[in-house]
Amino acid sequence: MINLFSYNWQVRDEWFEWCKHVPDQELMKDRVGGMGSILHNLLHMINCERIWISQMEGSPLSKKDFSESTTLEEVIVFSNETKKYTEQFLTSLEHERTDKLLTITSRKGTVYKLPYKKVLLHIITHEVHHAGQLSVWSREIDRKPVSSDLIFREWQ
Repeated sequence: MINLFSYNWQVRDEWFEWCKHVPDQELMKDRVGGMGSILHNLLHMINCERIWISQMEGSPLSKKDFSESTTLEEVIVFSNETKKYTEQFLTSLEHERTDKLLTITSRKGTVYKLPYKKVLLHIITHEVHHAGQLSVWSREIDRKPVSSDLIFREWQ
């Protein structure tokens, strides 16, 4: 499981490098789909990771709110903090079973009991989904997207 998180983090870090060569107005520009902008999409990916891991860990929810003044640098710092947080959780989880259940209640009051493994896979695929949206938007501004090709990446 940690290998797939590492893969996502590599791709995310490459998106951050990509963003450093794009004007801020393009990063913040309203777009169709996703979370509405490149920068907000990146922050959303990180927030969701942080929220789910916090729930499994039983910690208070910690997320970063998006605003017009949110900077790329702030998102990168939050990403690095979240990676460390997630790595610590995954390391501790290696000694436990991933079939442990997370109980959540939906806004409508429905109670779900979700195996940790399923939640972790959801976090991974959620990020891949939003990275795909970034690729579409990069082409819209005539920029080459970050490659998400898993085959040619090194495992950590």
